[in-house]
Amino acid sequence: MFRCKNKLHFCSSPRPENQEFHLRPETSGKPGVLLVHGFTASPWEMRPLGEILRQAGYPVIAVRLPGHGTTPEDLHHRRFEEWIIATREAYDRLQQETGEVHALGISTGALVLLALAANRNFSSMVLLSPFLAMLHRLAPFTGILRHFRKFQTRDLPPDFAGFYYDRRPVNGVYQICRLIRHLRPLLATITAPTLAINALGDCTIKVESGYDLFLRLGSQCKEYHLFGPQTGHGLATPDHPSWQPMLDLILRFLAMQDHPRHPLEQIAP
Repeated sequence: MFRCKNKLHFCSSPRPENQEFHLRPETSGKPGVLLVHGFTASPWEMRPLGEILRQAGYPVIAVRLPGHGTTPEDLHHRRFEEWIIATREAYDRLQQETGEVHALGISTGALVLLALAANRNFSSMVLLSPFLAMLHRLAPFTGILRHFRKFQTRDLPPDFAGFYYDRRPVNGVYQICRLIRHLRPLLATITAPTLAINALGDCTIKVESGYDLFLRLGSQCKEYHLFGPQTGHGLATPDHPSWQPMLDLILRFLAMQDHPRHPLEQIAP
């Protein structure tokens, strides 16, 4: 058992696979890449992308958002501001090492990166499954519901047990709603080059809200891609049919930012 930072409750000892990781390529010289996982997940879900990026020559840090990779009870007590602080600290460490930093986040992790982009300078951002609205009809009411129900249960595939929570804290969903409200007025001020990717098969968020988020960004260099209904929300793990096309998009986009030639035009689906 260990005492969670700034909390009085106790959490189970975390699995090593769920902790922050730092990957360094054999040769240095490229910008770093900061990876941020999604809600109820852990850095484990970013490991495949991290390994691909390391092989491409990028130093990588995958941050663990507070309340994740421990227990649902831990996440229940967290606020979105803690997620931003942890991500900012990881960015500062990577920036000191590499000078320039790209950022890649999925779902809620993408929103955390956007919030951080308001006061940190990313070389570019890759947003996987970004959104401004969730599909669950009760999501807007979690501010009230969290006082009556603490958790929502869900079924997880056996391979994901231990890496994702099978109970979602209702207060955690409320924190996502708070994060979205915090983020909306900031989007027009964010100017980092951005690649955003959604998928029509996403059953977690309102896909059209991802495109809305993209349009609101103030970046002059931004690109949007929409995969079909065969691809769902979990773009960070390699078990979906768009994995290789997605990797090609990401690596091409990062390479263009590392060696810019012509500004990207805004590309819509």
